[in-house]
Amino acid sequence: MTETRQPFDAAAPDYFLLRDLLTEDERQIQHVVARWVDERVLPIIPACFEECRFPRELIAEMAGLGLFGPTLHDYGCAGLNNIAYGLIMQELERGDSALRSFASVQSGLVMYPIDRYGSDEQKQRWLPAMASGQAVGCFGLTEPDGGSDPGTMKTRARREGGDWVINGAKMWITNGTLADVAVVWAMTDHGVRGFLVERGTPGYTTRDIEHKFSLRASISSELFFDNVRVPERSRLPGAEGLAAPLSCLTQARYGIAWGAIGAAQACYREALEFARQRVLFGTPLTHKQIIQRRLANMVRRITAAQLLAWRLGRLKDQGTMHHSQVSLAKWNNVRMALDVAREARDILGAGGITTEFATIRHMLNLESVITYEGTETIHELIVGREICGVGAF
Repeated sequence: MTETRQPFDAAAPDYFLLRDLLTEDERQIQHVVARWVDERVLPIIPACFEECRFPRELIAEMAGLGLFGPTLHDYGCAGLNNIAYGLIMQELERGDSALRSFASVQSGLVMYPIDRYGSDEQKQRWLPAMASGQAVGCFGLTEPDGGSDPGTMKTRARREGGDWVINGAKMWITNGTLADVAVVWAMTDHGVRGFLVERGTPGYTTRDIEHKFSLRASISSELFFDNVRVPERSRLPGAEGLAAPLSCLTQARYGIAWGAIGAAQACYREALEFARQRVLFGTPLTHKQIIQRRLANMVRRITAAQLLAWRLGRLKDQGTMHHSQVSLAKWNNVRMALDVAREARDILGAGGITTEFATIRHMLNLESVITYEGTETIHELIVGREICGVGAF
């Protein structure tokens, strides 16, 4: 029996022909975003990283491509499926985690809760503006004294007549100083509630977190609330209890599971190209057993992550995805990407620590990605709880 096999793309890599599992629309969306990343992001992002500057000039272009709230229907959103959304996150993070983080927060952590838990007035006011890039949002959950256990949050909102008065602080908030509106989670006498706090509200201030060695092209902020008074109409009426912000984290974690693949692909491709050109002891590095083994292991792990993400996306589109499956995917795929980045950096040799290569930038970014939206340990314990039937946090 003669074995027949379609040619695969070893440089992408797409070893198991994932493209054949995508619809024509999904492939086209990936192609458009990939081309935009190649043409508009890659030429400027190394300098943005060095300068610790988010490329705000790209926000309008991202909106023009429909990258904000792409799975939402109406309000100027594209109404795409979750595979298409995942592919968008993958290509953005192939450029830099900062771009994926921005789009992920805008879409999954701000537009999603407004769409799911907000009033009609809140939806009409914010969703079209955010889809068009005219307004930017941030998500205030993590606090200075803890992020892995949000149920112990110290930010409080108390009712005074027809208003709410918020006091507290949030930390490590992507887009914080840039945001026109913050989705803020606070403890009340009746449990956790969500509020929309607009920039310029008296008592609400923000500050950039500086001196970062990771996510340098992303805005990370602190939010401060000193007797911030907001009206009842600023409360998300459908958000009651901790389940509401956790559902938002599930959306963000889903995007990260895809995005990490893009970062890994960028590092792998750079290592492969370098190994093809670098001559050592008379032959290219690709002729060495140890290099072939390391590249093959990168492909193995990227391929497994691709198939895991694809299946997760199909489950999400079917409405049968469980949040612990997202935890497993985020845990697996970000760990894979960080390991691939470290291997690639080593293959690149001394030059691999410079911004001549993208790998060191991705490697440093992934040190943050593996921590935010739930640390690796938290996701291990989420999966462990489902296996054993008891929480061990």
